[in-house]
Amino acid sequence: MRTKWTVSLLKRFFALPMIIMIMTLVHTDQVFAHASLVKAEPARRAVLSTAPTQVRLWFNEEIEAAFASLSVLDEDKKSITDNKVAVHPEDPKSIVLELPEIPAGRYTVKFRVLSVDGHVVDSEYNFTISDTVKAKVKEDD
Repeated sequence: MRTKWTVSLLKRFFALPMIIMIMTLVHTDQVFAHASLVKAEPARRAVLSTAPTQVRLWFNEEIEAAFASLSVLDEDKKSITDNKVAVHPEDPKSIVLELPEIPAGRYTVKFRVLSVDGHVVDSEYNFTISDTVKAKVKEDD
């Protein structure tokens, strides 16, 4: 009688972890899925000769427009525009921020987006607008 009880207890003890493990493996694409940045204009660490008119970021998943934020900061960490970020009308995986004319310097792009699957992506990167690149181009002409 005791053997039957022990076997029954062992089955219960191993059944629940096995079920959890199988369900986790079956749904790994959902467990690990989240939006990730796949392209940026201007690009990370780009050195530009002319100032961009906008910042555009592309993600691998659609973005919730109401929860997207994108800002460009100058070297003093102050925002260079009050313009609002928008999801690109032709691409729901892309956000755009229109920029005013900006001088040469180093800028930081900060973004936070919520993908439609509920995951938040929060990151930043830098790009530089250089006067020396412009001067060198003029010298070569």
